[in-house]
Amino acid sequence: MKVFRGLPNAASRAPCALAIGNFDGVHLGHQALLSDLRAAATRLNIEAAVMSFEPHPRTFFAQMLGDLSKAPTRIANLRDNLSALDQAGIDRVIVEHFNAHFAALSPEEFIQKILVDGLHVKLVMVGDDFRFGAKRAGDIHTLKEAGERFGFVVQTMNTVERQGERISSSAVRAALAA
Repeated sequence: MKVFRGLPNAASRAPCALAIGNFDGVHLGHQALLSDLRAAATRLNIEAAVMSFEPHPRTFFAQMLGDLSKAPTRIANLRDNLSALDQAGIDRVIVEHFNAHFAALSPEEFIQKILVDGLHVKLVMVGDDFRFGAKRAGDIHTLKEAGERFGFVVQTMNTVERQGERISSSAVRAALAA
C-alpha cells in the first residue's frame, strides 16, 4: 500500500476508486465500505484508494474555537488505521492535512482540484450522510451532479447496523467512554 501526505505528484496519479472519510478505528461500518470499494476497484481494474484527514476535521475546528472538549477522542492512531486499511486491501491512502486552506475549499474546488485533477477518480464511495467543502456545503446530490459532468460514478453506502444500533465512530467512542 502506498501512503501519500497530500495529493500524489503528477507521476503517481492514476485512475482510482476512492472512499472519503476519517476512518478512525476502521470499525465494522468502515470495513463494509472498504470491502465494497475493493470489489468495485477490482471490477473496474483500477486502484482502491482512501482519502482521510489529519487532524480530524472536528479536532481542527475545536482548536480554532479554542475548545478542545469538542474534539473527538481518537479511537486509533494513524499507524494503526493505516495498518487496518492495508489489511482491507487498499492500494493507496491519501492523508490530507486538514487546515484552514483545505477547510475553505468550496465543494466545486474540492471536486475539481482534489477529485478530478488530483486523484483522477472514476468512482467515489461515501457514507449516506457525507458532507464536504467549506461549511459542509456539498452533499451527495452535489457530488452526483459533478460525477455526471466529470465522468465519475458516485456510490453511497447505507448505514451499517448491528442489533439495531448504527455502527459509527461516535458510537465506538461512546462505548469506550462507558
